[in-house]
This record gives sequence, structure tokens and C-alpha cells, in this order.
Amino acid sequence: MKTKFAIGCLVQWYECEIIEEYVDSLKDALSKYTGEVLVDFTVITNEDLERCVTPTKKMECLEKIGNILLDFENVRFVKDLHTIADYRRGFLDEYCTHADVLIQGESDALVPKQMFVVLDMLHQQVKDTTPKYISTFGINKMWDVSWKPLEHVEFTDKPFINDDEENWWSIRYTMTKEEMDKFNDKVEDLDIINVKPHKFNGCGFVISADAVKAGVNVPRGAFFIDDTALQNMAQQILPDMPQYHFRNVLIVHNRKHPKKRSYILDEDDIDYIDDRRKSTDWYNIANEFCKINDANIFNSEHKFYTWNDVWKEIKKGKNK
Repeated sequence: MKTKFAIGCLVQWYECEIIEEYVDSLKDALSKYTGEVLVDFTVITNEDLERCVTPTKKMECLEKIGNILLDFENVRFVKDLHTIADYRRGFLDEYCTHADVLIQGESDALVPKQMFVVLDMLHQQVKDTTPKYISTFGINKMWDVSWKPLEHVEFTDKPFINDDEENWWSIRYTMTKEEMDKFNDKVEDLDIINVKPHKFNGCGFVISADAVKAGVNVPRGAFFIDDTALQNMAQQILPDMPQYHFRNVLIVHNRKHPKKRSYILDEDDIDYIDDRRKSTDWYNIANEFCKINDANIFNSEHKFYTWNDVWKEIKKGKNK
């Protein structure tokens, strides 16, 4: 019997110019697999954090996203503030009772076309011996050696060049699906290792339903950023759980995509994507509070920060 998968993705209204790239890669992967895949999308219309340049443009963005997602049944539009941490927590909790294996999609990702096929092969081999497991795919060259076990075999020996947008292995390079396919079309024999201790980011993260049922999920104390908190939970709850890593199958995370934050008020004159986000009055505060929460998940003396604390800190700064 084929493995039943669920894959879920959060889409912000301002990601209207990049989501089609993810969807095209997902459709390719779906076309290669004959088993069942539950596909989930949540589209956020909320403007508490980012405001659109005009109401008309906002409507155009949502219409464009809706048209791109017409082929999928499980698409919901959410008006409330709903972060990636909120979405992934709910996705894992809901779908662990409906699928065998869960995959975290991402709007700025490109998934390998053989993704479901190789994950099905893996699951069929390990489901009876290690039903609780996580899995990852090869990634681009990263900024420090702690990521080296996850780097794709053709990327890992390349130099990390800060602010490099020209070389295909770099973190700031925006790769196309065709470029990704050229790497993945070379794969004849899979190169799979077990990564210890656990190391991953949220993009394309794979987890068995049994691991989620054991409690590996994004804790509610992670109100904004999810991957570090999820990694901490995995390490704490199931430290010996295997992480099956496909070293020679590439997943693309275009985290610095120039069109990632489109039509946001007061950001048009800022070129670099990170500078756009950091120019807001909320991001740096929320990011710092979330890091503190992540570092203190298992500290009984730490009271978790929330969005209310972010708003209070912003108000305090404005009153100085």
C-alpha cells in the first residue's frame, strides 16, 4: 500500500508574485506519484503586520493567489493574524491523524519532483522498525559548519560568500525549477544518511505522523518563528529518533527571493528583502522575543512572550 502524504503551505497575501513557482514544482511532484496526497493551503489576508499599498492592489493579490490555487480543494482564507508557527502547529496536529507522513511546504520553496516517490520508498522501508522519524533534503551552501550535514553534495564544498547573489550555490541566489531539476535529474542512487543530533529548517521538513503523535510539534510558546522550537522539541522528546537525510536530492529555498514581499506599504524603495522586513517596527522585537522563548522552552521560570508583549514594546518605544 502506498504511503499517504499531507503537505501544507501558508501563503501571505504579499507572496502573490512567488507562490506560482512553488505550486508548479508541487504539481510536478504530484504528477510523479500514484499514491494519495492531501494538499493544504492557508492564505492570510490580515494586515496587522504588513499593510498593502492600496485596497485595490490587495484585492488583486488575493485574486491572483486564488486563481493559482484553483486546482486544490483544501484552500482557506484567514483574516486573523496567523503566523507560520501558528499554521504549522495546526497543520501537524490536524493531519497526523489523516496521513502517514507530513511535509511542510513553503511559499518560497521549490520541491523536488521525485519527493513523494523517494519518501514513499523510505517510509515503506522504515515504517515497521522506526515509525517515528523525520526526513530532510539537500540544501544550498549555508553560513556555518553546523549546516554542513544538510548541504547538497554538489553544494557543500563551495565557499560561503556573504551577500553573493550570482553563484548558484549561495543562500541569496534565486534558483529556478529548471535549475533544480538539472541537479535532481542526475540522481541514480540515493545517498541517505542519518543526521545526529537533529538539524533542520522548516522548509520541506518531513515528519512521520507517529512522531507528531508522540508530541513533536511547534510549541505554543513559539508565536512567530517555528523551526528552532520544533527542532528543540524533537531533540527533547525523541532524541534518538532518526533523521533520514537525502544528501543528493535538492530542495530549493529561495528565502531571499526579490519578489517575496510585494506591494507592502513603505517598502518599495528598499532593495534587499531582509532590509524590508527589518525596517518594520515589529519584526526585530518579535524575532528577539521568539528567540528568547525558544531558548527557554524547558525553563520552568520563564514566562513566554506573546504578540501582546510585542505591541507593548512598540508602544513603549513610541512614547519615549
